[in-house]
Amino acid sequence: MKKIKLIPRFFVALFSLIVINSFGQNNKNSTTQKGFALLELYTSEGCSSCPPADELMGRIQNEYKDDNVYVLAYHVDYWDRQGWKDVFSNADYTQRQYDYTKFLGKEPIYTPQLIVNGKADYIASQETMVRNGIKSALSKPVTTDLSLEASQTTNNLNVNYNIEGTFKNSNLLIAIVQKAAKTNVKRGENANRVLSHYQIVHHLHSVSLKDKKGSVSIHLPKSFSEKDFEVIGFVQDKNNGTISGATRAIFKPSSIL
Repeated sequence: MKKIKLIPRFFVALFSLIVINSFGQNNKNSTTQKGFALLELYTSEGCSSCPPADELMGRIQNEYKDDNVYVLAYHVDYWDRQGWKDVFSNADYTQRQYDYTKFLGKEPIYTPQLIVNGKADYIASQETMVRNGIKSALSKPVTTDLSLEASQTTNNLNVNYNIEGTFKNSNLLIAIVQKAAKTNVKRGENANRVLSHYQIVHHLHSVSLKDKKGSVSIHLPKSFSEKDFEVIGFVQDKNNGTISGATRAIFKPSSIL
């Protein structure tokens, strides 16, 4: 008969503790390296196919509000000549969309277009494809760890940033984002409709990165409040448009004068 050697309880307990600690450490590392998805929507109040995409972004923002998913809605201006001027439109956002045609090698521009992490684009109203794109982005490791700390002083926002990892040939972009709004559209393709908008970009500030730490001051829109707005930052390669990291700013206690 084969003899079985008993292991003292002390060593069993010690071994269990080592395994638990090791598992916890691995979980911590995997959480730190968890992927992210930065969703950039190009939309317009003058586009009849855009409202479903806007509504989808609102649902996604709500569902992923506690996750590493960040929604930015840029209102372009090339629909403004079709009978209704979008109250949030900005020619700079149209130019940004044109820049993506070079990065992605795809033309022409259109609405509603969604670009995820600067790498892949989707028709923003196609929910299944969009959600698959988010899952794919979240499954990939983060190469740049970004943190932002913001404080408001009168009409300015002071943002301190810290970056770890890859940021060579990159810019830090900081978006001032209104969480939600409604517009009563009177003319154009969406005439006589009340449209709901989400994650509206009011300002996009670019910083050429040289050091991993720094600060920047941004002029705020008059309607800004910490309750109705948020600040989203991301690191983007200047040569190919790839976004390597993104985060929301953490607000320090208000110091409004």
